[in-house]
Amino acid sequence: MSYADQVFINMCRDVLANGTSTEGEKVRPHWEDGAAAYTIKRFGVVNRYDLSKEFPAITLRKTPIKSCTDELLWIWQKKSNNVNDFDGHIWDAWADESGSIGKAYGYQMGVKHRYREGLFDQVDRVIYDLKNNPYSRRIMTNIYVHQDLHEMHLYPCAYSMTFNVTKPRDGGRLVLNSILNQRSNDILAANAWNVCQYAVLTHMLAQVCGMQVGEFVHVIADAHIYDRHVPMIEELISRPTFDAPKFWLNPEIKDFYQFTKDDVRLEDYQFGPPVGPIPVAV
Repeated sequence: MSYADQVFINMCRDVLANGTSTEGEKVRPHWEDGAAAYTIKRFGVVNRYDLSKEFPAITLRKTPIKSCTDELLWIWQKKSNNVNDFDGHIWDAWADESGSIGKAYGYQMGVKHRYREGLFDQVDRVIYDLKNNPYSRRIMTNIYVHQDLHEMHLYPCAYSMTFNVTKPRDGGRLVLNSILNQRSNDILAANAWNVCQYAVLTHMLAQVCGMQVGEFVHVIADAHIYDRHVPMIEELISRPTFDAPKFWLNPEIKDFYQFTKDDVRLEDYQFGPPVGPIPVAV
């Protein structure tokens, strides 16, 4: 069993056993047929992964590493808010006729802000500080911008990354640690995807800044399982598991803006079958 499997299974069991239901309450999400999409939820879930030991891909089912990397680069590298700029279709339900999702995600990453050192967008500021001020406690991003929420087609779920650098006791390369803050997480549809893509981001930034990876911490304010996902989750966490795959990142890339989805892969990755079409609440 991979460590990511253990974390995922324990989290699902905890939500199912100890979570609270929103059934009968006023909720925003709904299913395609118009029915309210209720959840079983847990508040304040914190999961920790040591990236130096294992890549956090579950083996209960496949996490498509190139697809989740493609979305990550769409936000962090292309800084785009248009679904036509990447190959996936997970954002189509929130896109307008031009493909825009409004002033959300990549749009916010591309906005330039004035600092003492000059103008930077949030991505470039992170890279600058990791290279020049690695012990700063201010290396973070935030795309939950209240003044622009009315122009976002969906409020950001994964909204903030914080990076923290530590010095290893053996005197080796500096260690890059990261925290993903997420206001809301659909455990079946998005959890494994989000964990993998922000683990990839941490690996990428560590490599281009001459560091090694350390811990990735995932903080979820509202971790939930939708009512129509419960049978799928119960079947998923009953499956056999495999050892964690090995993560490969193209060692030739030293510029964050040169990475593509083809510069990542999971080797020796064994996984279970799909759980079937997953209904998505919107």
